[in-house]
Amino acid sequence: MNRNYISAVRLHELPPEDSYLSALPVIRQLEREELVFSKPVTFFVGENGTGKSTLLEAIAVASGFNAEGGSRDFLFSTHDSHSDLHEYLTLSRAAYPDDGFFLRAESFYNAASYLDQTSKLDRYGGVSLHEQFHGEAFLSLIVNRFEGRGLYLLDEPEAALSPQRLLSLLCAIDDLVKRDSQFLIATHSPILMAYPDAEILQLSDDGIRPVAYRETEHYKLTKQFLDAPERMMKLLLES
Repeated sequence: MNRNYISAVRLHELPPEDSYLSALPVIRQLEREELVFSKPVTFFVGENGTGKSTLLEAIAVASGFNAEGGSRDFLFSTHDSHSDLHEYLTLSRAAYPDDGFFLRAESFYNAASYLDQTSKLDRYGGVSLHEQFHGEAFLSLIVNRFEGRGLYLLDEPEAALSPQRLLSLLCAIDDLVKRDSQFLIATHSPILMAYPDAEILQLSDDGIRPVAYRETEHYKLTKQFLDAPERMMKLLLES
């Protein structure tokens, strides 16, 4: 794909000063400059509370997706807990996708229930997603539902997947990228972040900055632990 479906995001208006959004470093940076997406796969990484899922959710809602997950025709709502950040965002589009989906691990049960009620099962692997193991159902949805030429937003998919299934997800992502798809993914997983030629955007108290894979805290800490688990456990438990 020569052009991303979403090429950049910016604030067209600041959230109210009394909103928790105005205190997020990512919001302060978006006030100064737009955030550009230059690769077919972009990862949002950072500690909890830095705003990566909030930003991904806002981009999803601004793109027309249901806040709890799904495609643009998902009309259910079980708990209205999403922020209003989408109201202040402007998305720059270089093209329009034929397909799209917002998939978040925390509300996957709700999305699966909606699918059971409204869709033909053959589009989702021929078996109710509720009759599959959680990780199996999560991956089955991606493999069977994502059609290519699409915009796909994934919020912490590693919460639903084993390491082996994360490798399968990488293969699915690569297949869809080769079919002109764009991914925006919020994650803590160093396995997912290893996807070749992806852009990794680290959100922190200093705002947003690109970071090399081996410079992420996720990679460095995981490698440090796996290289010497006994030493790390000793340091952790005897300090």
